[in-house]
Parts: sequence; C-alpha cells; structure tokens
Amino acid sequence: MRLGEIKNADRGDRKPLQGVRILALEQMQALPYATQLMAHLGADVVKVEHPETGDSGRGASPAITDLDGRRVGATYLRNNLSKRSLAIDLKTPAGCRLLKELVPRFDVVCENFTPGTVTRLGVDYEALRLHRADLIYCSVSGFGQRGASPYADYPAYAPIVEAMAGLYEPTRVPGRPPESVVAGALGDNAAGLFAVIGMLAALRHRDQTGEGQHVDIAMYDSMIALSDMVPFLASMDAPPEWATSGSLGIVKGFRARDGYFVVAVLRRHHFERLARVLGHPEWIDDPNLSGLEDWARETEGLIRPALEAWAAHKTKHEAAEALAREGIAAGASQTAEDLAADPHVVAHHMLIEVDRPDAAKPIQIVGNPVKLSGISEGPVARFPLLGEQTAEILREELDLTTSDLEELARSGAIGLGDPKS
Repeated sequence: MRLGEIKNADRGDRKPLQGVRILALEQMQALPYATQLMAHLGADVVKVEHPETGDSGRGASPAITDLDGRRVGATYLRNNLSKRSLAIDLKTPAGCRLLKELVPRFDVVCENFTPGTVTRLGVDYEALRLHRADLIYCSVSGFGQRGASPYADYPAYAPIVEAMAGLYEPTRVPGRPPESVVAGALGDNAAGLFAVIGMLAALRHRDQTGEGQHVDIAMYDSMIALSDMVPFLASMDAPPEWATSGSLGIVKGFRARDGYFVVAVLRRHHFERLARVLGHPEWIDDPNLSGLEDWARETEGLIRPALEAWAAHKTKHEAAEALAREGIAAGASQTAEDLAADPHVVAHHMLIEVDRPDAAKPIQIVGNPVKLSGISEGPVARFPLLGEQTAEILREELDLTTSDLEELARSGAIGLGDPKS
C-alpha cells in the first residue's frame, strides 16, 4: 500500500488520540517507536532534534539520501512516520527557553536520553512541570529513574537488557558465548509499548483528576515483563532448560523443499493430528509419546525424520498451510522478500511504501498494528526532513516572526531545514 492511500472511508475520521499533543525529545528506537504508534492513533507528535546531527537514528544503516541531501538511516525511517521535526539545540540558552515556552501547549513531554542528561539541560520533569502543572512527562531509559538501581547510570541498548532479562542463556550452546538477537530490538520495542501504555494511563488519570505525573519506563523492566518462563523458574525449582519452548512439546523448525517452517505442538489432540497427517497413527498409543516432555525428547530422533520426509516435496508455505488446515499451528520461516509478498501483510497494510528521492524503488516501512473497527486507518505522512517544520511550529505556537526565526537560526539555537528540492 502506498503512503497516503491507507484510508477506509466507511469508518470515522476522528482518531482516538486526536487533540493529544506530544513533544518528543527522542532518538534511536525505543521512544520513537512509541511515539510513532501514538501518531498512528492521531496524536500530534513534534520531534525535537539537534539542528546539525538530528536524531542519532539517522546515522543507522542501511540508509537513503533524502530530499535535503542528508543521509537517513533505517532506524530513523522505521520510527518516524507522521511526525513533525523541530530542530532546536537544547544546549543553548535560547533553545532551552524555546522548549520551555512550548511546554504549556503540549499534553506530554517525553525523552529517552541517557539518565542525567535532561537534568543537566534543565528540561527534566521537575523543571518542566513549573511551566505546566498537569504535565505528563514520560522517560524511557535502560534501568529507570524513579526507583533505586545499581545500574541506574549504565548506558543500554536492546541486546544488553535482553541478556540481563534472561533471554539468551536458555538457547546458549554450552561452551559458547550467547547469541544476541540483533534482528529484533525487542528490548527497545518492549519499552516502547509500555511507554505507550504508561502515557495513555497517565492521560486517562489526568482526565479524571486533573493531575499530571512522571511516567518512568525501564527497558530492563520491560524485557522482564515480556519474558515467558525465565523470571519464575528458580522459585518453582524447575530445570533451566524449561525456559526454552523446545524443551516441552514440539516447537522446532523443520526443513521443506525451499526453506524451513516452524511447528508448535503443545496439546495432546494436536499431537494426535500430527501423527495422522504424517502417517504414523501408532504414535498415538505409544506410551513413550504420552506427553510434552516425551514429544520434546523424541523430536530429533523420531519426529523430525518423519516430518521432513513428509515436507520434502512441499514448499515451506505449502507445508505450513497443510498443517494449519488440520488445526496444527505452523508457519513458514520467512525472509524479508517473503514478508513483502505475504498476502496477510498486504491486506493489513503492515508494509507501507514510501517514495525515496535517491532511487525509483520505494522503501517499505512497518505500518500500524492497531486495528479499530470504528476508526479509519491513515492517512500516514512520510518521515520529516531534519527541522522541516521548525518555522511552522514556532510561528504557530509562539507567534515568532520571520526575523525572529532568522536570528535564532544565526545563533545556532534552531535549524530551519534545507531541502534541496
């Protein structure tokens, strides 16, 4: 689906967060992921960026060259649809003053800088609530700011909190280092989701009480909350290997003609169906295949050979579809190319095509996973150029004149953007 074409005319045009205004001091993934979702739901998100460097996510790879001639990396492209860019240098007195003047006009201020940074800049919660008493202020950091932690001052990226939350040890091969999950950024996105929940809860609380508050999200806490079995295994005296889904039942990848598909058999009736599909009804009454631990133990020696022989002449999608039609949970292990062609992804608008100025082929950016029956999706706006809306925002919100803006730009306090075409 092309950018701007996502529109369901038979549904309401008013978005659930329409009227909510967010001033986002954000960079990289965790918080930008959260505010993009808020923007999808109708919030006006003004993204504060440094006039020269912008969001550090712009420096990620792979990258494109945007309309202003700047390199723009995938992390930025991924997380900034439907936002407006306000280029302010918060290290300058004038830039900091501008931000404080804007605060009364916004419902939420949020930030994900290294702990201590906003305090040094004078734009922390305690400083900004003086400019709006009912301000909602959301912070996302590795280890939180409103509770004691020995790690409070540590920097963090997603793989760090994923490892600390126990995500890597269950699948680590003995004698080898853990493999970090570089494809997912789960630690970032988990924190982003909880940031959305926290901001929505704080907005609802303010509606009821008139009070603002500080929402504090730790990436580490978020990963622990999303973990499945690891956090409570020790208290249950369960063996560590139970933390992996493959230790109970059949949860494995199997080879087909053109790749792999994943099967999850975790209930007795599903195992019976699989046995029949594979032509081994004798498994059903075999006392050595009576439960979850038995199926896990026999997966490699007994079940894998039979399942892969059955799938040998099928594509991974054909194998998964055949099992799914029998009520057995299965899915193809997909590549990026598979995902782009997936009919579900197309129908759900989960990849949005955005034109790129440096190539004829558009880039595809993840869409909005929240589907609401009474509200239309879209329209979705492209990611902003650095400082693209600086003049617009400062004119509208603070009544600054052209000469005011030019003077601030000359001082380095703001950036006005510099599109090449």
